[in-house]
Amino acid sequence: MTKKRWFLGCLVLMCLSACSHKAASQSGAILKLSLGAEPSILNPLLVTDSASMGVTGLVFSGLTRVNSDLKIEPDLADHYTLSPDGKVYTFYLKKNILWHDGVRFKADDVVFTLEKLLDPKTNTVHRSEMVIDGTPVRFKALDDFTLEATLPKPFAPFLLAMGMAIIPKHLLEHQNINTATFNQHPIGTGPFVFQKWESGQYVSLKRFEKYYQSRPKLDGILYKIIPNENTSLVAFEKGEIDSTGIPPKDVKRLSHSTAWRSFRYQELHYVYMGYNLKKPLFADVRVRQALACAVDKKALVSSVLKGFGAPAELPCSPVSWAYPKRITVEGYNPQKSIQLLQEVGYVLNHKTGLLEKEGHPFEFTLLTNKGNLDREKTAEILQQYFLKIGVKVNIQVMEWSSMLKIINGPENPKKFDAVILGWGLGLDPDAYSIWHSKEYPKGFNFIGYSNPEVDRLLEQGRSEVTQEARATVYYTLFMTIANDHPYLFLYYPDVNTAVRNTVKGLSKPGPTGLMNPIESVYKE
Repeated sequence: MTKKRWFLGCLVLMCLSACSHKAASQSGAILKLSLGAEPSILNPLLVTDSASMGVTGLVFSGLTRVNSDLKIEPDLADHYTLSPDGKVYTFYLKKNILWHDGVRFKADDVVFTLEKLLDPKTNTVHRSEMVIDGTPVRFKALDDFTLEATLPKPFAPFLLAMGMAIIPKHLLEHQNINTATFNQHPIGTGPFVFQKWESGQYVSLKRFEKYYQSRPKLDGILYKIIPNENTSLVAFEKGEIDSTGIPPKDVKRLSHSTAWRSFRYQELHYVYMGYNLKKPLFADVRVRQALACAVDKKALVSSVLKGFGAPAELPCSPVSWAYPKRITVEGYNPQKSIQLLQEVGYVLNHKTGLLEKEGHPFEFTLLTNKGNLDREKTAEILQQYFLKIGVKVNIQVMEWSSMLKIINGPENPKKFDAVILGWGLGLDPDAYSIWHSKEYPKGFNFIGYSNPEVDRLLEQGRSEVTQEARATVYYTLFMTIANDHPYLFLYYPDVNTAVRNTVKGLSKPGPTGLMNPIESVYKE
């Protein structure tokens, strides 16, 4: 699961370059990409998964966006001003913006979007982006193209949060936003217009001829839904798609082709095993610590990623400015695992080879999504590590949409034991929506984590103004979470991607991908 135009880690492959007018105007220039899962919904206020965000990121726009240099720049906004006390932003909107149906975009659309976001009836996990210490940001349209946002206090991530996608008031004002047909047939202001979503097959987009920024050079984009990494790779090698992620085992083989270019870079992302902390099995921190000590992460990275990555220890990426320069964490120590579990009351059943407590074996089910071969292999390796200390793990590989329904379900407790997932992180280290206790059960804190000190630090990190002060807060925050072991942090995977030589206008490799902005990409 990833948070991505609203959340930086979920920005779709985008790009930048100079190209000839002839190449840009060629007929039939359709960029063919793969989606690793079926989208769940195409309303950006309601999305929770990266596949859906990948599509909505090209159909919708926000007031700001992040460029390939990781700088925030105006998008729907032409410019903005900030009051001396840091609490009132005034956004001056571009006046040449149209919705894809031809209706003019206005400040009322922004106010409507924010009101819907804050409405308790809206099924969104993104509400915390506009609520500061329990008080919502207030938005007011001063005229058709001027918007005022009043914050209860200075809020460091605010400009980044204003990259949230804006939805059209004239189409949704009298609709139930949770069930509207708009959610499958979106209309935005972005560079590409939604055309068709054929379930299990593809999503097609076409160029928006009246896009307010530079006119996209591509005629359209075809997203083929290919849940399996190996199938995506085969489709790429056959010429059926123009870009693909490269599984670690295939990097060397694909790196010498003259038909495409290979790229390797880091992004704001980590993979983890999350525990359902509402289950008594994982309630004691010593149990979670024992499972962490049972795993040799360096060997895991070597086996699963073939060295294309690094062990993860914190809820942050080394790419982030907030990542600590020095951290001290406990490493692989299976003997300590057994010691900790004995302290909790587990004893070894010599007949079964499993640890038991009050006659019940230490056993749980681990979910992961079908088609992600790295995560499937990770689950199998974890299963073996845990069995060595007497813990039985049953692996359940599920379709992405089915797994999302379980972890995003309204039940308390939710109906899972543990799950392997990944977070695509934003440019700002604020992780309120993932870790704050108020974000359960209807937010991204689906594991039910609750720690008053973490809540306090999350709120403080949002309020500090200088990067230096915030870095100090986030160091304490990250170490507090790491010592609590709500996740078993696994690894930071490198991105290995191949792009056909016919695709031009790529931006420099980095956390925002290779195609930022998408309107600069073209095909020969």
